Amino acid sequence: MRDRNIEPGHLTRTLTAALLAGGLSTRLGQDKAVLLIQGEPLWARQLSLLRDLNPVALWISARAKPGWLPPETDLILDTPPSRGPLSGITQALTCLQSSHLLALAVDLPRMTSEHLRKIVNLAGQESGVIPRTDRHLQPLAAVYPKQAAALARAALTSGDFSLHSFAGELLQRGLLREYPVPPEERGFYHNLNTPEDLRHA
Repeated sequence: MRDRNIEPGHLTRTLTAALLAGGLSTRLGQDKAVLLIQGEPLWARQLSLLRDLNPVALWISARAKPGWLPPETDLILDTPPSRGPLSGITQALTCLQSSHLLALAVDLPRMTSEHLRKIVNLAGQESGVIPRTDRHLQPLAAVYPKQAAALARAALTSGDFSLHSFAGELLQRGLLREYPVPPEERGFYHNLNTPEDLRHA
């Protein structure tokens, strides 16, 4: 993986950003990553948000190599059989060389780099941050510490592939802390699952 050089001792927290683009899009009926939002493919928009955070590494997480993969971005493939987004996050955490991983789903067209930066800045030295909107955790726009890798691999072998179960375990162990999303920020978490969602995007 290509990481930028960091001066020793300059940072105690370092960030890798991963765009999760491995969903099957069964309800939407088409690849979410190539949907045009204001004339721009969604994958390009989301990568731009992540680049704005100046991560030490920027990855695409997917089940298979996407046709739109930009040449300057590293690809992290799920270990088969893929178990959905848990597989993507597990593989990214396993490959992680920085202290934290920011995972962002490709289907959040209203997300902003400013909001992501706010979440990243809330992370602790050995803990991450997961937003909560009302009663719902948002594990696909969250910051995970490197220490979560072993628990992610264990979750994949447990038979429970729910990201919410995985996040709950990390919260219980103090490896994640919640960020209660205020009402004015909840629109950032509008995702694209159905054609109706796309019309409202």
